[in-house]
Amino acid sequence: MPTPTAHLYLDSNRVISPISPVLFSGFAEHMGRCIYGGIYDPGSPLADERGLRRDVLAALRELNFRTIRYPGGNFLSAYRWLDGVGPRDQRPRRRDLAWQSIESNQFGTHEFMDFCREINTEPMLGVNLGTGTIQDAADLVEYCNAPVGTQYADLRAAHGQAEPFGVRYWCLGNEMDGWWQLGHLEAADYGHKAREAAKMMRWHDPAVKLISCGSASTWVPTYPEWDRTVLEICWDQVDYHSMHYYAENVANDTASFLARTLHFENFVDTLAGVLRYVKARLRSKHDVYLSWDEWNVAYKLTPPDQVKRDWVEAPAIAEEIYNLEDALVVAQWLNVFLRKADVVKITSIAQIVNVIAPILTRPDGLLKQSIYYPLVLFSQLASGHSLDVLVQSPQVDTAQYGAVPMLDAAAAHDVENGRQAIFIVNRSQTESLPLDLHWQAAVPTHIERAFQMAGSDPKAINTFENPNVVTTVPIPAPRLVDGRAELRLPPLSFTVIDARLPSP
Repeated sequence: MPTPTAHLYLDSNRVISPISPVLFSGFAEHMGRCIYGGIYDPGSPLADERGLRRDVLAALRELNFRTIRYPGGNFLSAYRWLDGVGPRDQRPRRRDLAWQSIESNQFGTHEFMDFCREINTEPMLGVNLGTGTIQDAADLVEYCNAPVGTQYADLRAAHGQAEPFGVRYWCLGNEMDGWWQLGHLEAADYGHKAREAAKMMRWHDPAVKLISCGSASTWVPTYPEWDRTVLEICWDQVDYHSMHYYAENVANDTASFLARTLHFENFVDTLAGVLRYVKARLRSKHDVYLSWDEWNVAYKLTPPDQVKRDWVEAPAIAEEIYNLEDALVVAQWLNVFLRKADVVKITSIAQIVNVIAPILTRPDGLLKQSIYYPLVLFSQLASGHSLDVLVQSPQVDTAQYGAVPMLDAAAAHDVENGRQAIFIVNRSQTESLPLDLHWQAAVPTHIERAFQMAGSDPKAINTFENPNVVTTVPIPAPRLVDGRAELRLPPLSFTVIDARLPSP
């Protein structure tokens, strides 16, 4: 029996929200080979005069991350920022207790700023609220953002940067609810510390945007009570509240894994409810949004308290190999960000090079993994406003979530650039899905391009020897007639439609 046709209805009047200009962002931590041997590799013939890998820079420019969160992560909770500034030959080597390795501090704040300029992204810095003090946090804002004439601004100038860096986004610690975190705090203790740090940071620079620590994941026992408690204390001092989650398919249940977006959406909905509750309880006119600043598929993340004590520089930690089903989950995760664009304003994939990353490096080059390709298409095409797309689809059975729609979709409508982009995943492992697209308002003039990733093996991967097994490729653009277009979605597929809008 043939699979029933799915229908997708697009109405430009049904706007969810403007898409945040910093929605598609990344995360780089001093962990494993993300920094050393990834971004920064001065001994490599592929590095420029500053030690930055040229091939990595080129791949990251294509990804077009709007911000990069740095320097951690668990690493942040014991990081002394003064270690990473000044002459390199005077910087201390330290034991990194978070990842049980040696930190050389050869890459620090100024090097990170150079890196951000090279890939045209905004820095998002974290302050240490684990072992660090609120004074340390304030001093770092002065160092980065104050004009010369005081101690830390003058120190920045002495280190070669007279003009302020002007860092706008700041994370108030990392996963402070986690018992694995150096300097772990209970919710109220963290809330008070973050609030006081935030006050001092804002007094240095009122323009900063501050992000409070949310729950480290949905599985921690204090979720979502942690979030409520922290927000009730910090509400008027913060602009965003973080959320973290890593997905995996250790059970090898592909059908349930491909439906994990139900869990992602529930996570957002829960925290959105917490935001509404706290705002109402405090009778506040201030809004706080969500920053999903750690997310990815991750199978190899060893709990920090179980990390092997190798005490070497840049050990190979959590270097995932991503397959087709991982890429389809990432594509759907990005769909969730669009569908929840009214509350989710920042997302940072963890991480950007080598460590649970879309890019892997070795001395002679790099590999773009399967998850690289949906990231590129969303980053390049999803702009303007997110649309509330109506999806009518047959269902597929899953062990974990029951019957779920075979089709997962989201859309972006950008009047200014004359573009509408539609992102579609067929979750079925076996069924090709006929799809009718219906435009109910602002019908495009034509569909200019279409791209697709598909395959019969959910475990298919790219390798250095065979790098193009799982990629997105151009496909013939469907013909648009009388506000309607037809296409057929292969099983295990991600399809993107790039349509042109009529002139206003």
